[in-house]
Amino acid sequence: MIALSLRHVSKRFARNAQPAVNDLSFDLPAGQILALVGPSGCGKTTTLRLIAGLERPDRGEIFINGRLMASPQVFVPPERRGVGMVFQDHALFPHLTVFENVAFGLRGKPRAQVRETVNTLLEMVGLQALAGRYPHALSGGERQRVALARALAPRPVLVLMDEPFSSLDADMRLEMREQVRGILKEMGATVVFVTHDQEEALFMGDCLAVFNSGRMEQIGAPEAIFHTSATRFVAEFMGDSDFLPGVAVEGGIHTPLGALFQRHPLPAGTPVEVALRADDVDFVPAAENANAVIVERFFRGAFHVYRLRLDSGEVMHAFKAHTLVLPAGARVQARISAEHPLMVFPKGQ
Repeated sequence: MIALSLRHVSKRFARNAQPAVNDLSFDLPAGQILALVGPSGCGKTTTLRLIAGLERPDRGEIFINGRLMASPQVFVPPERRGVGMVFQDHALFPHLTVFENVAFGLRGKPRAQVRETVNTLLEMVGLQALAGRYPHALSGGERQRVALARALAPRPVLVLMDEPFSSLDADMRLEMREQVRGILKEMGATVVFVTHDQEEALFMGDCLAVFNSGRMEQIGAPEAIFHTSATRFVAEFMGDSDFLPGVAVEGGIHTPLGALFQRHPLPAGTPVEVALRADDVDFVPAAENANAVIVERFFRGAFHVYRLRLDSGEVMHAFKAHTLVLPAGARVQARISAEHPLMVFPKGQ
C-alpha cells in the first residue's frame, strides 16, 4: 500500500526566483522510512512542509493514503491530513507535564483510552518514570522522545520529522537515532525524515532521496545511492568522493594512477571522472616511483585521513591505520586499491 504519493509537485516563493521544489514525484510505501537528504536550501524542508499542509504547491498533487490532499484546486488543512510532526526544537508545551504533552493530540478520546495510549507510548520510549515532569526538567534526548511519543499518540498515517536530532550533541545524536529508528519500526510507522547529515540519512532511511537545488537527483535504497550514484553530485555529496580524471578506452579507463580495468558503455576517447572515496585509495612511502605528496594528515582516532596531491595536480584522500604517522611533504606512491566497480561519469556531467 502506498501511504504517500507526490506527482509533479513544484513550489516557488517568489515569481522570478528559482523553484524551492521543482517537479517532484515519488511514492512511499506504508511502513517505510524515507530520508530526504541534501545541502541547506535544496528543498527538503519545503517538501516536508508541502506534505504537512504548511505550504500549498503551485502545481502538482499530493496524496496521503490515496486521498488527494493538495493540488492547484484542492487543499486539505494540516489538522485533517492525519500527519504527526516532530520538529528540530521539539516544540513541547512548557506548562504541561510529559504525560499531558503526549496526551495533547488525544483530546476528546475517553479518559481510560488516553491513559492507556499515553502509558504504552511512554513505556515504549523509556519515559514512564518521568510522566509527571515538565519539559525544563528533561535532557535533550528525553525531550526528543517525548516529542516523538506525542506525534505517534494519535496513530497518524504519516510521521514527518524535520532535522529532529540537530540540537543534540554528537554522542546523544548517535544514541537517539538508534533508539528512534527502533521505535518507529516497532510501531510500523510511515516516516519522512529530513536531514542534511549523510551518515544519518544512510542509517535512518529504508529509502533515500537526494535533493539538489530543488530537484530530486536520485531516490533508492541506501546501498544503491552510495554504491551506484546516478549523478556526480550524488557521488560527491553522499560519500565525500574525489574525482580522478581519465579517458575511456576499450575495456577500461586510463587515469593518472594507472589503468582501471572495468567495463563501461562509453565510447573510446571519452573524457571521464572516476569517483574515488578514501577507502578506494592506498599509498606507500616511496623514494623512487613516487607519484604523490602528502599535503595534510587528519587524525580521526582509529585511523588517519591523508590528503594527497598527485603529481598530475589532483587531490585525493586515503585512509591509513592510526599507527602509521607520516609527515606532510613526504613523497608516496599512490594507487587505486578498490576491489569493487567504481563509479565513472562523463566529464562535465
